[in-house]
Amino acid sequence: MSEIRVSLRYAQSLLDLAQEKGLLEEVNKDMQLFEKVGRENRAFLLMLKNPIITHEKKLAVLKGIFKGRVNDLTIAIFDIIVRKHREPILLSVAKEFHNLYNERKGVEKATITTVAPLTEELRTKFISLIKNTFGKEVELHEAVNKDLLGGYVLKVGDRQIDESLRSKLESIRREFSHNPYVKAY
Repeated sequence: MSEIRVSLRYAQSLLDLAQEKGLLEEVNKDMQLFEKVGRENRAFLLMLKNPIITHEKKLAVLKGIFKGRVNDLTIAIFDIIVRKHREPILLSVAKEFHNLYNERKGVEKATITTVAPLTEELRTKFISLIKNTFGKEVELHEAVNKDLLGGYVLKVGDRQIDESLRSKLESIRREFSHNPYVKAY
């Protein structure tokens, strides 16, 4: 079975159990913390994927890092996944859990790419624009790309609004490359 399907099943089970126990918000924060640690620490992810390190040692490392910082339910899912020898998919489980959480809560993920970091005022305007357009709560991720020259690129779900200066210049370049007054041979 593919890693994504297995991760999705674990995430769905954890989501249902967390909701049943009234710990959904807390477990979601735990999964976001785990995802953040995984993104920021490559050695941590490599340790989880290393077949030479014993599963008991990996569980001890997980408990050492997260015990006391996360809910007991989160530690329990770490324990179950490690006992099943599937610790390499823990990061994927955390991501899938957060996606399922957003889906259940009606939260839309959006990514805004700009030349410089957003001010608080602009961030608020973009969030309200997305809320009004899609009628959902928004989780806004920000990225900085100096190649845009100006403007922004907003991605919400599978839609993209490209209001960057770079794309406008490219559009003008394409327009000028076609000359309707010269007959093509």
